[in-house]
Amino acid sequence: MDHPYQKFIFDSFALDQGEGRIELRYSLDNKIKFLETIDLALGMEYQEIAMTLMDRALFALHLIGGTSYYKTYCPPEIEVHSEMLSKDHAEFWNKVYLNGLGEFFYKNRVDPAGLINFPSRDTIPLRQIERPKESKKVLLPIGGGKDSIVAMEMLKKSGFDVTLLRMGGHPLIDEVVKTSDLPVITLERNLSPQLLELNTQDAMNGHIPFTGYVSCLSTVIALLYGFDTIVMSNERSASEGNIEYKGMNINHQWSKSFEFEQMFANYIKNFITNDLAYFSVLRHLSELSITRYFCTMPEYFDKVTSCNANWKIIQKPTDKRWCHECPKCAFSFCLFAAFLPKDTLLEIFGKNLFEDTSLSILYRMILGIEGTKPFDCVGTPEEAQAAFLLAHERGDLDDTFTMQMFLKEVLPTIKDPEKLKNDVLQPSTQNAIPEEFLTALHGHS
Repeated sequence: MDHPYQKFIFDSFALDQGEGRIELRYSLDNKIKFLETIDLALGMEYQEIAMTLMDRALFALHLIGGTSYYKTYCPPEIEVHSEMLSKDHAEFWNKVYLNGLGEFFYKNRVDPAGLINFPSRDTIPLRQIERPKESKKVLLPIGGGKDSIVAMEMLKKSGFDVTLLRMGGHPLIDEVVKTSDLPVITLERNLSPQLLELNTQDAMNGHIPFTGYVSCLSTVIALLYGFDTIVMSNERSASEGNIEYKGMNINHQWSKSFEFEQMFANYIKNFITNDLAYFSVLRHLSELSITRYFCTMPEYFDKVTSCNANWKIIQKPTDKRWCHECPKCAFSFCLFAAFLPKDTLLEIFGKNLFEDTSLSILYRMILGIEGTKPFDCVGTPEEAQAAFLLAHERGDLDDTFTMQMFLKEVLPTIKDPEKLKNDVLQPSTQNAIPEEFLTALHGHS
């Protein structure tokens, strides 16, 4: 590929506690400069910690934030001016960029072989820095979807001291926060205007590891305000990829995967601090199990949205919760159909998506009978099939176009429907949930 720019440069990062602002600076060949800012929640009291420790977390945020700007032209050389990287440190970021931008490489037909090489040199091993210990304070990043709502309610009902973290003041999330009755920290991320300008010209665009970004930002916030645990809401099916490309398993949800969770937990321990826990509290559960739990909370039915159309950057906030067209809407509808009667479904979604013939190809992809799993945060074909089986048992959607397709084309291929449902709903042992959390959550999953 042609490279109009030779170097992507991580220039500097800064935190102004008085102004409540983080600045992240990058450039292409020192010619095009990017400034990203994050406005913090003013009025909260900062924890007194060493700036050396704070800089370690800010450095991680600086590096993950670069994915948005690096992908414009994917220069062959990377320079890091803000800090030095050891070999192990650099190798972590090589993996994050390679896997986290996998879908971007695939869709833009970029061959990533040998492309990403973070510079490294021998550095002095990091010294552990003590910080004031607080009683167990949990930071939980949330969107407006069912997963973070379930995680939030599980933790709250189990007696944990939970504070929510959200990006932006979206009205849809406002209602979730209000219903939760939990404290919330709201941040505003401001992408560089130069990025949006380049995207209208010849720059490449595409998916970035956004959950990785949220994870690094959560680490900064945890240190700033004295949290000792960051809890994510990523389920087990996020670990399954979408397609093979150039010898890579491309996974839209890679930074939600168990692989990334383990990598980042170790990163915090090795390169930031050993007294900050990071894990997903839903890792042992399937999307279908999480939906079953969510369906016991009717107070959130008119507040939930898992539709990504609501979170697009260049879009005014809307009170429409579902676009009725995307993979997330289609997949969510079949999950909810497994546990809720038709009338309730229509109240939540405003439309019977099983009647929409234009979604036929999408449902065939979701069920695993055509094409590949959609590039969106959707679960496995087995989860979708189990959801259809459960909806069929209730019977009030059997006369719909999509259910008829399932009954004719998919059901005859399922050898043991009962085993499929049990396998999908059975909790997995593959997780990194600490024993104290598993014990407290017992009975809520």
